[in-house]
Amino acid sequence: MEEKREVHASVKDERLVKMRRNQMIKGAISLFKQKGYHRTTTREIAKASGFSIGTLYEYIRKKEDILYLVCDSIYDEVRDRLQNNIDTSLGTLESLKLGIANYFRIVDEMQDEVLVMYQEVKSLSHDALPYVLKKEMEMVAMFENLIKICAENGELLLTATQVQLLAHNIFVQGQMWGFRRWILQKMYTLEEYIELQTNLIIQGIE
Repeated sequence: MEEKREVHASVKDERLVKMRRNQMIKGAISLFKQKGYHRTTTREIAKASGFSIGTLYEYIRKKEDILYLVCDSIYDEVRDRLQNNIDTSLGTLESLKLGIANYFRIVDEMQDEVLVMYQEVKSLSHDALPYVLKKEMEMVAMFENLIKICAENGELLLTATQVQLLAHNIFVQGQMWGFRRWILQKMYTLEEYIELQTNLIIQGIE
């Protein structure tokens, strides 16, 4: 199991650390979206966060710490919202459709964050990357469990391999709404996209 990486802070007040880091994450996301991680300086992140560069370094040691905190925070929020919006107990086709729709809506609401994460996650160090990517696999596993229960209930006829691939397909189709928004959001409303993609997914497995 990959361990969460400890990001050192010289400040000992955990409440203050959390508050300052949340400010940092918001400021960094805005800048990473505009300029990318490598072209953004820690001084710019400090300014966007509302405090000095000296204060910034009381909560992190290096620039990559900020990227790690950004990716970790985004994955946590998507995962938590997904957990609250997916009911794995029903195991019906309708519950799968609802799970897909809810996930696509989460991606729509967090599309800037999702886009930043996937553009910049590759810049994480080798010790930080596996932990962050493991969180994505946990989210894919939510869909895998949902599909598996549908199959066990006779709602779908799928092999274990097909269940795994379908879970990944659904996950990527949701991300695509953010990745290719420059064209997709000119062609469809969110609800149209959800309906079209869900119908294509279901038609392919029925």
